[in-house]
Amino acid sequence: MPSPVSADRSAAQPPGRGSVEALITQTRRLKGDVDAVRRDTRSDGSDPEERWQRALYDLALHQLDDLDAHLAQLRDGPHTEPAAPAEPAGTLAVRPAPAPAPSGSLLSRVGSAEWDLLTDAATWSGELYQILGLDPDGPALTLDELPSLVLDEDRPKLTAMVTDCLVDGKPIDGEFRVVRPEGSVRAVHMMGEPVLGADGGTASMWAVLRDVSELRRCRRTVHETRDSLQRERRQEQTEHRIAAELQEAVLPPWRGSLRLPHQGPCTLDLAAHRLPAATDTLIGGDWYDALELSDGETLLSVGDLTGHGVSVASGMAMLLGAVRGMALAGTRPGELLGMLNQLLDATVQPALGSAVCCRYRPATRTLVWAQAGHPAPLLYRDGTGRLLHAPGGVLLGATSGAVYGQAEVTLEPGDLLVLYTDGLVPGHSPTAAADRLLGLAPRFHAARTARDSVRTLVEEFGGAGREDDACVLVAKVTA
Repeated sequence: MPSPVSADRSAAQPPGRGSVEALITQTRRLKGDVDAVRRDTRSDGSDPEERWQRALYDLALHQLDDLDAHLAQLRDGPHTEPAAPAEPAGTLAVRPAPAPAPSGSLLSRVGSAEWDLLTDAATWSGELYQILGLDPDGPALTLDELPSLVLDEDRPKLTAMVTDCLVDGKPIDGEFRVVRPEGSVRAVHMMGEPVLGADGGTASMWAVLRDVSELRRCRRTVHETRDSLQRERRQEQTEHRIAAELQEAVLPPWRGSLRLPHQGPCTLDLAAHRLPAATDTLIGGDWYDALELSDGETLLSVGDLTGHGVSVASGMAMLLGAVRGMALAGTRPGELLGMLNQLLDATVQPALGSAVCCRYRPATRTLVWAQAGHPAPLLYRDGTGRLLHAPGGVLLGATSGAVYGQAEVTLEPGDLLVLYTDGLVPGHSPTAAADRLLGLAPRFHAARTARDSVRTLVEEFGGAGREDDACVLVAKVTA
């Protein structure tokens, strides 16, 4: 296609070959860097954020490929063809097709055309035939015939662009979709300008047409994965809010000290705290509870249902409700855990949990307790601490018909009892938390109240980068 003279300016001089070569080198270096980062982004398709990142990398590579191809065309200049015999005026001139571009080459996605308004002749590059899927030996379509390839809903857009160009001298810069003979639809971006004749009137129109189907597909992928990621994030935020509200609703409404509605003198000084995970989006199934029973005894329990999210928080609420109901009905700790195990075993969604359940009888200062795969309570007396000997008991939901033993210990005034859940010390052995807790015996001995002891626990463990929630409950015998 001859270099046209724009309607309002002369054709710009092409840049020097050396400067274009430098741009090509920079572009290819950047392509290599982007591709290296893209290869490091391993995704199995399950994480929407990783899919979105991968799609963005692919889009960037497609655009850099396009830039590389266009710069190469700029460096190499227009294709030179053997001179063809002169044809009579008014005869449609068809440019011979060049050798096919390599398969997958982006050079095959950019074509050019010129329409002579005086002779109605059309000149197309071979690449344009490839874009539109037409026989390069056939005639090039005139401006009146071109819309026959365009989708019906896009024809007004093409007509408006061509009219504005020929009548008002406006540059063409727009996109439309064409239907190739085999039925595939391609997105084509068209840029062009009117070319003035010697008398100053519009003599012809030239255009560069680019197949941007792959680019649009990549952009759609980016948009779709971004939208999917945003939907998933909104869903996660909603689930997190529901789980947090559910947890707040079912756990005892207190932070620090708990005052049970005793009819007589207070026999236990109670305090508790929940230490959240380092990632606040993870709402687990940890619980703590203290409940005054109708016979004057006090129920103390802590537990943990494995997992995170709304389903786990609702499962924890179900278990805690069952613990309270069975305790109020007089069920002893070992039997109570056996029933909890049956409850988890009968649920539709399998789940595992651990728990410690204690009943404290103030008249004799007796603690009866049982555990289901859970760390045993710690007893502190006279400045030293020890781990209570645990009766047998497997995780809740691990096996049908499990039997849970009971243990009994007599407490003394001033004794301190600490119940806690897993997750207090992340990434360590099961005994790591107990060892660190036992090391706090002197500080617990110096503490005046259960709340002071909880404050010590928060100071010791509150700054840890926990991967899960943790709960602590402190009971101090006062009489």
